[in-house]
Amino acid sequence: MTYNNYSDADAAFELVAEFTSPAVAIIKHTNPCGAATGEALREAWDKALACDPVSAYGGVVALNRRLDAATAEAIGRLFIEVVIAPDVTKEAVAILARRTTLRLLVTGGVPDPAAAGTSFRSVSGGILMQERDRLWIERDALRTVTRRAPSEIEIADLLFADKVVKHVKSNAIVFAHGGATVGIGAGQMNRVDPVRIAAARAVEIGKAAGMPRSPTMGSVLASDGFFPFADGIEAAIEAGVTAIIQPGGSIRDGEVIAAADAAGVAMVFTGMRHFRH
Repeated sequence: MTYNNYSDADAAFELVAEFTSPAVAIIKHTNPCGAATGEALREAWDKALACDPVSAYGGVVALNRRLDAATAEAIGRLFIEVVIAPDVTKEAVAILARRTTLRLLVTGGVPDPAAAGTSFRSVSGGILMQERDRLWIERDALRTVTRRAPSEIEIADLLFADKVVKHVKSNAIVFAHGGATVGIGAGQMNRVDPVRIAAARAVEIGKAAGMPRSPTMGSVLASDGFFPFADGIEAAIEAGVTAIIQPGGSIRDGEVIAAADAAGVAMVFTGMRHFRH
């Protein structure tokens, strides 16, 4: 296990711990390249992998349930460096043992995303310390700011996307549909580029999978910070989103809301930002 392996495993495990239903996260360089929930782990794996199967190669996989044989068999078809799960069946262990370079970490439980804690980071001549990000938004706390309110299906995906974007390096954007990420933009120096990068990557992946249109069409979008200009919203609309979740708080919120209204896109504000670094 390398430093990066441990770092990625921690990032992946913290992400899947956000969900009560079966969830899978695939992490590369501490950023998710796919995350999903499903009725079972195998379904969640398939959905997570579909987000970016190219980037998933050589990644780290986390699960929030006992790893079963069917899911292990599917994971074992791809070169994965680390799998971390709270428990694992004997059959799954035997299947993954065929991959001699894969490390399997069994933890006995999952992290509590609401637990208090402290994060540390070294800097030249010292250490930075801050309270662990344990914020999440409840459905009833969402504030609709557009003329159209999101549907129940959109709200479910908005809440899913908001939990994932919390674990993406800022500036962060997540496109989601059906309880799965379909596009992720991470670590950019402005707010519009991660939208464009995620959308463009989704187009490439959709074409490679033989899809008739981009997987971002009909999706929702989550942003970990407010949109300072309407250009990010306009890029999201062009990519096909129908609903957006973001903190709000920009001096140009009015312009951003107007752009969403002009396209018939629903948008909700959370009043909280994450800004993972």
